[in-house]
Amino acid sequence: MALLAAAVALAAGALWWWRERPRPLRREAGLNVLLVTVDTLRADAVGAYGNARARTPWMDRLAREGVLFRDALAQNVVTLPSHANILSGRYPLAHGVRDNSGFRFPAGAATLATLLKARGYRTGAFVSAFPLDSRFGLDRGFDVYEDRFVNVDTRGAFAVQERSGPETVALAGRWIEAQGAGPWFAWVHVYEPHFPYRPPPDLAAAFPGDPYHGEVAAADRALAPLLRPLVEAGGAGRTFAVLTADHGEALGEHGEKTHGIFAYRGTLHVPLLLYAPRLLRPHVVDEPVRHVDIAPTVLDALGAERPDGWHGRSLLAAAAGHPAAAEPSYFEALSGVLNRGWAPLRGVVRGPLKYVDLPLPELYDRAADPGEERNLAAARPQELEQMRALLARLREGEQGLARSPESAETAERLRSLGYTAGGGALKEEYTEEDDPKRLIALDAMLEDVFTRHAAGDLEGALGVAKDLVRRKPDMPLSLTHLAYLQRETGDLRGAVDSLRRALALDPSDADTLSLLGAYLNEAGAARETVELLEPQMRAAEPDVDVLVALGVALAELGRREEALAVFARARQADPSNPMVLVNVGTVHLMADDRARARGALEEALALNPDVARAHNTLGVIAAREGRMEEAIARWKRAVELDPREFDTLYNLGLTLVRQGRGAEARSYLERFAQSAPPVLYARDVARVRAWLAGTGSLGARAPQG
Repeated sequence: MALLAAAVALAAGALWWWRERPRPLRREAGLNVLLVTVDTLRADAVGAYGNARARTPWMDRLAREGVLFRDALAQNVVTLPSHANILSGRYPLAHGVRDNSGFRFPAGAATLATLLKARGYRTGAFVSAFPLDSRFGLDRGFDVYEDRFVNVDTRGAFAVQERSGPETVALAGRWIEAQGAGPWFAWVHVYEPHFPYRPPPDLAAAFPGDPYHGEVAAADRALAPLLRPLVEAGGAGRTFAVLTADHGEALGEHGEKTHGIFAYRGTLHVPLLLYAPRLLRPHVVDEPVRHVDIAPTVLDALGAERPDGWHGRSLLAAAAGHPAAAEPSYFEALSGVLNRGWAPLRGVVRGPLKYVDLPLPELYDRAADPGEERNLAAARPQELEQMRALLARLREGEQGLARSPESAETAERLRSLGYTAGGGALKEEYTEEDDPKRLIALDAMLEDVFTRHAAGDLEGALGVAKDLVRRKPDMPLSLTHLAYLQRETGDLRGAVDSLRRALALDPSDADTLSLLGAYLNEAGAARETVELLEPQMRAAEPDVDVLVALGVALAELGRREEALAVFARARQADPSNPMVLVNVGTVHLMADDRARARGALEEALALNPDVARAHNTLGVIAAREGRMEEAIARWKRAVELDPREFDTLYNLGLTLVRQGRGAEARSYLERFAQSAPPVLYARDVARVRAWLAGTGSLGARAPQG
């Protein structure tokens, strides 16, 4: 019996050796390349990474039949810089994109897209959230960059600019199918499970009290149409696939609810899966790897050289079972310094040691303390200094933190996702009082503002924002949040005052300046808006939204030819932006040039059929020309797309009343009376309420565009 047991043990050992022994490296030019990035996905939220509760069958199958990297680390904890790292193979120290707001990927820098396009690949990107809009520079090298959804005008506080995963995957699937045999490179980004978490009802029920993991399951389900043909093709397939996340989510660890401030394991540790049965057998890699290694790995698999100056290295050998010494991994979290005025966070991982450079420094042994709960900085001073010196070497030649000015609309859209500029001027020195560990409670208050607003508690959100300003009056971000909510509740004068206070804290902050200009424009102070925005026109490449805001102000002042010239420049800068054409159409309508107005608006809808303002203004034109049924249809579509189209609600209700359809009009007019900001619509709200009460008429107000 003992002999039999020994033989079985020997056989088992031999089998283990056979499965794990290094395999010859294989490369194949001309393979298709699929890069999938799942936003805000912690590695430990995936079943293949040990989560028994996870519902991630497609990611798990990719891991089971491909290569799983157990210790993959992001270099940033927000969306835009992380994707810049993934696509470029370079640290943010070099490419200069440090946050979602105020940075652009450099035009001359090589990326996976530019390099594969040069090799004859057809290239397509399909993104699901505003931080990856083409204006930020990652569209270079892509034949198709599908981001049209983010160019729809949204004016509600914290309205999330995103597209659902199933929609994005469907667009990508149709494009991939149209490419035939290839070769093609497709990047597909899904935004689930980013905060706020709203999983489908069945997955919300499956994860009661845990909507984050419900959205993780939703992301996996959304990817099924993309991953199913891949894994079903198996070794006969001709696609090299990579799946990762841009960063993770803290979920309350270390006091951080979401991400962007700290860089602990919850936000830095991401899944990384390679699937290429033609080249790689199933395998698990234990050594630490990095986002910047992804692009060099893809190029190596195709037999191509990585460009000089890239920080990343190929993981192809490690994926084939050839272990190699791990490289140090640089990381940073700069939203705190850039958006809040707190101390900047940078750090480095080397082997089991992790160093976090802050006024209160941190050193962790990741092997003994994976939760990073025991700070060893005081107990191991020699290793602390070694890691500090390593970080200093990595930062040699670092790009600075100077930001490009953002427009009012861009700042608002980023603010709606929690990625907001407005941190005040950078300091030369930060003290322990600036350490984010001592300030994280304020970040929790900011998250509370989002949570309350998402739940419909607008007054509660406003109360928290006011309390935040009282607690931290020198943090411009708290004032801009307050201004945003004041505007949402109709207190436009209060919003303008809050932005003036924010601007006084940092007169050079272009984001606050442009947002103030937009609010002044809404308040009828277009002349002051022009004075605020015209200095930004001296920039070599003014932001599209700056041009649009300036054009709107000029049009309000009756300077229509100047406005059209500004819009023409905006359209040249971003031909895919339908809002530029909507504003062009509005200017033409102001001059009663209906034909040219209609042409511009229809062109806008050709770019994106879901632009509420385009439908509204086409409805106005139809009404002026006596085509009332068409006008009503347009206005119904507009309020369906954007319930905050207050002019549309009024136009629709008024027209239905005049046609003797008062019962049908009532619901639209009730919505108008309940939601239209009194500061902007006081007279109309009074008329509507009188009509609803049966004590007055609606008057003769003409439909507004």
